[in-house]
This record gives sequence, structure tokens and C-alpha cells, in this order.
Amino acid sequence: MDFKPIPIGIEDFKRLIDNGCYFVDKTLMIKDIIDIKSSVNLFTRPRRFGKTLNMSMIQRYFEKTVEDNAYLFEGLNISKAGEKYKKYQGQYPVITLSLKSMKQSCFEDAFLLFKNIISKEFYRHKEIVSSDNISEINKREYISIVEKTADNSQYLYALKLLSDCLKEACNKNVIILIDEYDVPLESAYFGGFYDDMVNLIRSVFESALKTNPSLEFGILTGCLRISRESIFTGLNNLKVNSITTHIFSEYFGFTKEEVKKFAEDYGLEKYTDEIKNWYDGYIFGNTEIYNPWSIINFISDARNNENVLPKPYWSNTSSNDIIHQLINEGDEETREQIEELLNGGYVDKPIYEDITYRNVKINSDYIWSFLLFTGYLKQIDSYLDGDTIYSKMVIPNREVKSVYKNTVIHWFDEKIKTNSRDDLFNAMISGNTEEFEDILGDWLDETISYYDGREVYYHGFLSGVLSGFKGYSVKSNRESGVGRPDLLIMKRKQHELAVIIEVKVAEKFAELDKKCDEALQQIEDRNYEAELIDECYQNIIKYGVAFYQKSCKIKKA
Repeated sequence: MDFKPIPIGIEDFKRLIDNGCYFVDKTLMIKDIIDIKSSVNLFTRPRRFGKTLNMSMIQRYFEKTVEDNAYLFEGLNISKAGEKYKKYQGQYPVITLSLKSMKQSCFEDAFLLFKNIISKEFYRHKEIVSSDNISEINKREYISIVEKTADNSQYLYALKLLSDCLKEACNKNVIILIDEYDVPLESAYFGGFYDDMVNLIRSVFESALKTNPSLEFGILTGCLRISRESIFTGLNNLKVNSITTHIFSEYFGFTKEEVKKFAEDYGLEKYTDEIKNWYDGYIFGNTEIYNPWSIINFISDARNNENVLPKPYWSNTSSNDIIHQLINEGDEETREQIEELLNGGYVDKPIYEDITYRNVKINSDYIWSFLLFTGYLKQIDSYLDGDTIYSKMVIPNREVKSVYKNTVIHWFDEKIKTNSRDDLFNAMISGNTEEFEDILGDWLDETISYYDGREVYYHGFLSGVLSGFKGYSVKSNRESGVGRPDLLIMKRKQHELAVIIEVKVAEKFAELDKKCDEALQQIEDRNYEAELIDECYQNIIKYGVAFYQKSCKIKKA
């Protein structure tokens, strides 16, 4: 059986259709746009949820071009929606910009790229310069932007100029599409030139989208609605469609039914449960949504390998800076809340739809809204307290959970590098059980725990804090196989000192003593010291270590 190619990374609707790729039909979004008739729509969704492909689809439907693009939509849902929608097809001049590549480290470089993006869009419509309907003044300014000789100030109003020229030449109002409008703002925030970028974006939007008589309608996409910065000042015709909005909820990401059909079409029904556990869990409006980027990649991998295992595709496409900031800069309460999330619990926080990158720094509550709108949390319930909306939020799925876990691990590794562990290590090798226990308990208090792996977590924790000391090697039974203690710490030269550690996890605080005794008994019963004696180790210290949440107990044989 021949399968359609899976369009990994293809964001051009025409290319996708022309290449005969698998397409999850979202074309009824076009019908809803026509029916609702909003002057400017803003769609906010997490990254890699189909925003760019949908914008390309919209462009191909509405844009009047030399080549007839009607064939692209044959057999798709929009073609079955009725004749009244076909009259809009291929009838409008369209301005389309993508700002997703504006990730520069300084404002000068970002503005240079912005000018290039604008210039290319002017060049794409260059044939209109020959129109007798365009004034000579506008023609000269148009050419200066194409040739990149215009003053910097001219680029702030370039979209207004282009829309005016297109309307004059085509005698038709213009559609403006701006994809990933907030990417330059995010980069500017982390790069230290946020105010400059806010001023640039505000000027561009005001000229193009505010009281522009040449505008038929505009559509913007991004992760966040950034309104507190006055980016959308005076834009009272803006309709915001966030993940909490019911309308348009099914058009970004895959629904349960779409994923089921996708898997069936490639004979991969057996992976249904794994797909759900790893990539489901988002709620947009009242619609259950799967991560489309992860689904596409997993099905592609599963086609070629029947033993494929799920992995975090989506989470590996970004630096996840905001998670790092949350954990690195968060206070003790914040880390406790992350702990609760990792252990399957929820956080209960006010939701701010108009958050900015700047106020994430000012008010830690804003960061939870940021995590919700960018796909790192999902809303399971909401309620009104006074005039503030509160939301109960959880980690959506295993893929996103792995982001938190990996960030916690990285954070802890960095913490280990900056904090002295000498006292801990010296207490262990000297046999000072009381000091060993006290210091280890302090370390537990400072870290973020997740207990789904239980003993695995504590084993990794101990291995991390005890590794890397000069002259000593650490061996783990996780690395060496069955029949070894949890940890062996051995002096490399002279073979004079070795430490055996067996780890147990208690179900209750009162069981810590008992679990330590069990660990020590296991060391004796399984004769863990035999190998060390054979290697002529003269001093062997044996510890039973028991954990209960953030408490520990250590006993020495």
C-alpha cells in the first residue's frame, strides 16, 4: 500500500498539496473567517501548532494571482461549504509577512532583517508599480523600499504604503497576514532591547491595522496577546482568539478524531495509547487537542520502525528559556509548585491574557499565564474570584513533563557546580553519619523532587551530589547491572577506601529507620563487599540510606 508523504517541516500550503502530502483538513477556518467578518483577528497558540501553515492556506485561498490556485482546495471541506464562499476565492491582494526569523541578539540586526522582510514583500508585488492608478510619489517611495534605499522611518509605515498601492492598482481592499508577530518581542526581551522592539512593532501595526481604509481584514498569529505595551493601541476592531476562546478552537493542532484517522491511515492504531499519553492533553476552548508537530514526527518515525519509542519532539524545537527562568529565579514557593506539578498535582493561579515579557519579571504570577498560553500547562478548570479569573492548571502530557524534568536536572547540575559539596563528601568518607545525614537533608530541601520514579529519582539525586570528586569513581547498579549495590564510591589509587550505599524509599516518615535497616541487611545478604575485598580494599564503609519525600535517614553498618 502506498502512503502519502508526511509533511514534516512543510509550511507552504501550495507545496504541501502539490507534493501530495498528507493533510489534516483545516480549511473550514476560512469559512469561519468569512462568516465572522472581524476586521483584525489575532490567533494565539503555542509554537508548532500549525499557525504558519494555516496562514499560508488563507493566503492561497484569498490571493488573486496569475496562476489559478482554486485546484488546491478541490475536495477539501471549504469546497463543500457552499457557493457563497467561492466568490471570495482568488479575489484579493494579500500582504503576508512572517516575523518568526527575527531572533537577533541586538536591535540593529533585528531592524535590518525587518527591512529585508518588508523589501521582499514589496518586490513580490513589484508589477503594480507600472499601474497608472498609483501616484508618482507613492511609486518613488515604493521603489526606494524595494531597493533598500529608503530612510529607516519609512519602514515604520511601509505596510500602509503597500496596502494603499495595492488597492489603487487592483481596485480592491487588501488582506494583511502577519505570522508570529511576537517572536521579535521575545528575542528582544532576552536580548535586552525590548523597548526598542515594542516601539517598532507598535508603529508598524498602528499604520497598517488601525483606521486603514485600504484594509479588507487582517490576521495575526503569535503565542501571546501583548496588549499592555500598547502594541494594539486604538485597535478596537481587534478580535483576540486565544486558547481559552471556543471559536476556531479546532483549527490549530489535531483533534482526537483527526489523530485516530491519521494513525489508521498509516496502520499505526496500536500506538494510540502511547500517542495520547505523550502528545495529548491540550484544551483549546472546549476542544481536546493533540500536539501536531509531535504527532507528525512520531507517525513518520513509526512508519519506518515498528519498535519506535515516543520522545519529546516539540520540546526539542526551542530553548525553553521561560522554564529555565521559572526554576532558576523562582522562590521556594515556586519550586514547591513545580514539585506539585511534577507529581501529578495542579497549580491554582490568576490568568492574565494581556501579559507581556516585561511583567513576567515584575510579578511572578504572570509566568504561570505565560506557561499556559505557550503550551507548558493546560487548564482543567477555571472560576471567577471578584473580577479576576483563576485557573487550575496541570502539565499536559509526558512530553511536556520531560521539559520540566530535564530543566530541573540541568538546574540541579548547575547548583552542584556552584555549591560546595566538600563537607558532604568528607562526612561520608570519614564515616560521620550524623553530619552526612544533616547535609544531605539540607540539599534535599533546596532541590525540586518528583516522585513518579521514586527510588530512581533518589538514586539519581545521590549519584549527582556524590560524583565528580578527584581521585574517586562512582559506580551505579543502574549502569552495571544486577547484583550490585545502588552506589559504589571507590578511591582509584591504593584501593584503601570504598563506600557502599543502598537506597530505600519509605511510604511513611515513621518507616525511615526500618528502611535503613533493610538496606543494610541487603548489603550483608548479597555480600556486596566481596568484590571490593577481592580488589584489596582495606576500609569499606556501608550505608543504608532511606528517603521519605524531603526527609532522609542514614545508618552505618
